[in-house]
Amino acid sequence: MLKQNLQQKLLQKLSPQQIQFIKLLQVPTVALDTRIKEELEENPALEDISLADMSEPIDEYPDKDPDEDFRADDAHDDFDEFNVDDYLQDDNINDYGSRYDSNDDDEDKKELPIAINNTFFENLQAQLDLIPLEDKEYLIAQQIIGSLDDDGYLRRPIPSLVDDLAFSQSVLAEDEEAEEMLKVIQTFDPPGVGARDLQECLLIQLRKKDTSSKTIEIAINIVENYLDEFTKKHYDRLEKSLGLSSEELKEVINEILKLNPKPGDSGVSNLKQMQVIPDFHISKNDGVLTLTLNSKNAPELRVSKSYQEMFQHYEKTADKDKKLKEAVHFVKQKLDSAKWFIDAIKQRQQTLLKTMNAIMHYQYEYFLSDGDERYLKPMILKDIADKIGMDISTVSRVANSKYVQTEFGTYLLKSFFSEAIQTESGEEVSNKEVKKILEECIGNEDKRKPLADEKLTEILKDKGYNIARRTVAKYREQMGIPVARLRKEL
Repeated sequence: MLKQNLQQKLLQKLSPQQIQFIKLLQVPTVALDTRIKEELEENPALEDISLADMSEPIDEYPDKDPDEDFRADDAHDDFDEFNVDDYLQDDNINDYGSRYDSNDDDEDKKELPIAINNTFFENLQAQLDLIPLEDKEYLIAQQIIGSLDDDGYLRRPIPSLVDDLAFSQSVLAEDEEAEEMLKVIQTFDPPGVGARDLQECLLIQLRKKDTSSKTIEIAINIVENYLDEFTKKHYDRLEKSLGLSSEELKEVINEILKLNPKPGDSGVSNLKQMQVIPDFHISKNDGVLTLTLNSKNAPELRVSKSYQEMFQHYEKTADKDKKLKEAVHFVKQKLDSAKWFIDAIKQRQQTLLKTMNAIMHYQYEYFLSDGDERYLKPMILKDIADKIGMDISTVSRVANSKYVQTEFGTYLLKSFFSEAIQTESGEEVSNKEVKKILEECIGNEDKRKPLADEKLTEILKDKGYNIARRTVAKYREQMGIPVARLRKEL
């Protein structure tokens, strides 16, 4: 049976300009220059002048929502409904100039030394080249090295490697031949490379040590036969099974803990870590905080003069044939895109300043105290969103991707947000204060008898923080601290 229903839905669609602004807002400062260069390459109507006067006055923290500008500036599809004068301003120079102090120009002129290091795989290849091998053996060894992951492990099964050799290099090899070459690679440095799991990795390293040593002999036994008990820190079981005293077991465990579980990381700097460039700088002068925005990676942009001249020519042309109209329509699209991009960059910086300014004033005492967490007030995204009249999602995008440099370090804005905890006296404090006390308690505990979550809950209650055990467990996990049993030491 067919039924007719009348439904009313409220849908909110973002304009292309709003989407562009949101994407730009999330771009970190280190990547903003690249994003602008991409736009310059794609849009010939956009130019980088890089000659703007940095001393020009800047509008401080405008109260309007950037989304309002985008809604108001939506362009009409019909190219006849535009005003040429909109594109014929003197230079169309943007006014989003940096409030960042220009004294850092000297930093740009310094030539930084470039460290040249062989990669992990290049080092293995160099060791392989020193071994006299048959051509087939060499190709098998190369295939194994190329199949190692970044940690130095061989996660791919030997039969799959043999198949790869047959298909990619027409090398017919047996599984036993690949196994033999894997044993050769496992003799390479760093020790443990080429292992197929953690147990094999640790055993390779231990067997390279002095196996005549009683400690090493027991360590090999533990890794080979009692790895589960070792990882779960069931030390009493190990002592009973191996007939060891606490001191003897402690010496063996210390030997195992010296081993490298990820040999691929040995001696190699973490080049994958992205460089952090602060978006803001907070300085303190005579008890007053000053906020500046780092805009070094945002070139001064303007609309192309040559494209403006095309509009002037169009305005004077009486006979507008089809080809000319199509050309002008194309030019108008590029000009609109250039204006929208300049506005998006401008709104991005205004939004950043507006958000960080609100955070700075909300946590004023914290920044004045050089990061003393006792002065960090409970603050959630809604507090800042209400203060600046913007959406919570906008504040979240800024807080999750932007950094501020202070006199006591560089921090992600997200780190200044925290939930409120009520003390017995009724005072609201930041949960970061509770986490700091937890960290101190665990740091000062007897490692032979670490404090369980129940005991930590009691300690906090004695200090006036009435929180549940599950909350203590949540905070402990957030700080990356394992449970009491895994913190146990001999």
